[in-house]
Amino acid sequence: MVDVSALQKYSLFGGLLPEDVARIKPYLCGAAYETGDAIISEGQPNGRLHFLIEGRVAVVKRDRTIIELSEGDTFGEVEIMDVLPAVATIRALCPTRIVYISNHCLHEIYKDDPRVFAMLVMNLARELARRLRRMDELACAQ
Repeated sequence: MVDVSALQKYSLFGGLLPEDVARIKPYLCGAAYETGDAIISEGQPNGRLHFLIEGRVAVVKRDRTIIELSEGDTFGEVEIMDVLPAVATIRALCPTRIVYISNHCLHEIYKDDPRVFAMLVMNLARELARRLRRMDELACAQ
């Protein structure tokens, strides 16, 4: 498992105090993937927010790579927000380690500490806004 205190340097955990991160720790799970493994498959249920702690992944939609993500990036947030099946496949480009939190555990954090939950959701919204801006720029560049 990752040193949770190190998570504070990443945008998803920005603004959280060390004791806030410690409260989240019991809800985090870890996983490791080899090159080529699908972490999430397009069209399949997801229900987890993933956070890259090591490695790189490709976001693939209809066999086309949309973007690559690396350490500190999140994925799976779309399915957390709208609970529909995964919009893209996430494939490990090299040995990759992640931590993730399920939709159920996010709800438990909400019940346990609404302030910490609100910070996570605001950080997630900021990340989605940055990603939307980046995709707008890419769309306009073509």
